[in-house]
Amino acid sequence: MTTLRIFEIFYSLQGESSRVGLPTIFIRLTGCPLRCVYCDTEYAFKGGGNMSVDEIMQEIKQHGTRYVCVTGGEPLAQKGCSVLLTRLCDAGYQVSLETSGAMDLTPVDHRVKVIMDVKTPGSGEMSKNRWENLPLLKVGDEVKWVVCSREDYDWARQMMAEQPFPSNCDHLFSPSFNQVSGETLASWILQDHLPVRMQLQLHKILWGEKQGV
Repeated sequence: MTTLRIFEIFYSLQGESSRVGLPTIFIRLTGCPLRCVYCDTEYAFKGGGNMSVDEIMQEIKQHGTRYVCVTGGEPLAQKGCSVLLTRLCDAGYQVSLETSGAMDLTPVDHRVKVIMDVKTPGSGEMSKNRWENLPLLKVGDEVKWVVCSREDYDWARQMMAEQPFPSNCDHLFSPSFNQVSGETLASWILQDHLPVRMQLQLHKILWGEKQGV
């Protein structure tokens, strides 16, 4: 029986990605090997409780939505995460996975929509980027860049040109909360005609920076 350390399961609106605004079940796994300077889920580094995959599947039945987001922390740091992802897909859910980009994507079910970070210099964790994941990205997957400064933005633009990103995945640019304004990032993107999707964190706009939303 596969067991995972679960920090929380909650129902909210998706605040990011191309699924923004959709009612979604969030399954947040405990733990993360990274320490990004802008992390907004430090509370999930520890705590939570053990749940079997069967218990998780039973828990999420109460919410009438087909969208599920598996997040963290870093969910792939727990080996059983891939088992959970496949069970969710088999049950007919539209599954997305939010991952740091530091873990191997090979075990992830091909039906899962991967939302993979690329860590910018301003994150403090740029060395953890696993570039070997790029060929594993598929149609519908998304790459997220959290921009902390103009230097981060210029670096991200350079990496988009230099690294072998598949042409069939979308790029999401997000301003780091309280570091770069949305208006500023939007102006840079428009000035450069950069082919990316800019996103703001809808859940923080609606409810502020807090747990369980």
